[in-house]
This record gives sequence, C-alpha cells and structure tokens, in this order.
Amino acid sequence: MAESFARVGEIEICYETFGDAGDPAILLIMGLGTQMVAWHDEFCAQLAGHGFFVIRHDNRDIGRSTHLDGAPTPTLWQLLRRDPDAAAYTLAEMAGDSVGVLDHLGIQRAHIVGASMGGMIAQTVAIRYPERTLSLVSIMSNTGSFWSGQPAFSLYAVLLKPAPRDREAFIEHAVEMFTKIGGSGYAPDVEDLRTIATTSYDRGHDPYGSQRQLAAIVADRDRSAALRQLKVPATVIHGADDKLVRPSGGRATAKAIPGARLVEIPGMGHGCRAPRGRRSSRRSSAKHDEQHHDQDQQQDHPTGDRASLPLIRPEARLRAVARVAALGRLADPVVVVVAHASSLPISSTISVSRCTRCWR
Repeated sequence: MAESFARVGEIEICYETFGDAGDPAILLIMGLGTQMVAWHDEFCAQLAGHGFFVIRHDNRDIGRSTHLDGAPTPTLWQLLRRDPDAAAYTLAEMAGDSVGVLDHLGIQRAHIVGASMGGMIAQTVAIRYPERTLSLVSIMSNTGSFWSGQPAFSLYAVLLKPAPRDREAFIEHAVEMFTKIGGSGYAPDVEDLRTIATTSYDRGHDPYGSQRQLAAIVADRDRSAALRQLKVPATVIHGADDKLVRPSGGRATAKAIPGARLVEIPGMGHGCRAPRGRRSSRRSSAKHDEQHHDQDQQQDHPTGDRASLPLIRPEARLRAVARVAALGRLADPVVVVVAHASSLPISSTISVSRCTRCWR
C-alpha cells in the first residue's frame, strides 16, 4: 500500500500497511530519530506472509509525519540533566499518535511491537490502552529507569550529536553511527544502511526533531510499576551486544512485566538488519511443513541455545513459520520471534535458534 496519512488531533501521522486487512494487526513503532522505513519492506512482507496485517508509521517529528517546528529545541544541558521542562511533548502523546493510526484504520486491537524508543512507546500503549493491546513486543528498549538499559559511556557522543544538515554528510553520519552500534555478531551491511539513510533524508530530514524526541524520552519516568500491572502476553527481545541500550534494560523490562518472556540474541547490537531471501509463500510453506514439521522439531541448531516460545497462530501457519525458522531462510531472528510472540499463548511450543536466553 502507498503511504497514507492519519489525522490524530493536530498531528498528521504518515503510515503504510502490508498484507490483508482482515488478518490480526501488528503495529510497528520505530525508535529515536528513525523513520518507519527502518522496518524494512522485506521484514514487513515476511510478517504479512505469516498471516498478519502489518502497519508501520513515522512518529511525530520524523519522516513525513508532522514536524513540530515551532516547538523549542532542548539544549544539551537540559538533556544531560533530564529536565522534564525541555520536552515539547511526552511519550504518552506519542503513544496516542500510534493508537490514533489504529483508530483511523478502524482497528480495535493490535499486537504492539516497538524498537528502542518505539519499545518505550509500545510499553506506554500497553499501559494506557490495554483494551487495544493483543500482545506487546519490546525490542532493545528499557523501562525508563536510570539504573538499567543506559548507554555505554563511549556512546553518549553518538547519541547527543545532532545529525548533519548536508545530505551526503548525513548519510555518512548515519552509516557510521549504525555501524558502531550494530553488534559484533552481524557484519554491517553498509549498502543497506546507506540506502535507508538516503531514503530517510529524502523523505524529510529534521535534525531538531530527534532532539525533541530525545527530550520526551528523558522526561519520561520509570514505567516499572505500571508494567507490573500489565495483563497482556509480552515478549522482550534484546541484543546481547547492545551498547546503546544495554541488555540490562531488556532484562529489567521482562522482570517487570508479569509472565513476560526474555529473548537475548547473541551478536545482536542496537539494530535489526534487513532479512535476506525472498518473501515466503504462506500457502507453499504450509504445504511443505505438513510433511516436515515433526522432523524439524527435533533438529539441532548449531548457533546458540534452543528456546521455547508460545505459538498461537493456526496450525498450518505455525508450521510454515517453524519450517522457515529451521531452514534459516529468515536471516534476522527478530522476524521469527515477533511472528511467534504476536499471539495468545497455547500449549504448543517451537524451538527458535540463536537465543542465548529465554525466560518466562
């Protein structure tokens, strides 16, 4: 679907959808200073191929959504001392933007998936709009506590440095930044990073928008107490090599949410690389799995420990995902985990490779 716009109060939110609108919805919320195109087309198509209606959107102050140009830009000193008065808006208002997209599409409930700042917004959606939340997937995020999930000291300069205004300088800055935070287990795909950076710049570059978003993050308070009240299925995904939001943030999030499952992926830093390979056919994969499902359940995976995740999709689709995961055709294990986590738990389980930890 081509990009569209949802009016949410005085804000316009740019969004795009993948898949059949009759399928259960997944709402993807991206992180600080990052546009919706960072949820790669292939990633969204693979989730849609597993039977989900996928929605991605630009947060306010980024991409083609409304930029609050008239709002004050926080100073470096205000950000460092976490001054709540520096924020032109809150994470709660950004959560309202996301729910507003669901309203615009006539969707009552959705699986809420967020990465980094998007994970914080997704948590806030689950806290403030539990009746709209089928499940929560929080990726490389934290609870807002000062004591967990904080950046490594060496990355503060990366986090606080405004992006250049010049197009080529911005592209090189983005490639350098995401290469630094990408993790040791995945070689940086410089071509892909450059493509995303170029697309993002051309869709709408605003170096001050990300600073206003950062002010909303630092002004927000610890969500741990509110997370303890959640009653939705929740999965927390974190890279073991994440130095921007250190793994303690994911562990604290999983510990706070009752019944949450923590999946730490070795070698993954702060980012989800583009999945390789073609979009899998839901029909052909399901047919193929009918023959091979049992033996795949017994297959050993050479990389990482095995972890059990709840399955909640119809059996044929579950087998399709199982087969794809076992064959390694999904290059990014996050796709596998999100596809399985976005559902209500049932008794069946499946093994997913490349997870060092999987806690309930």
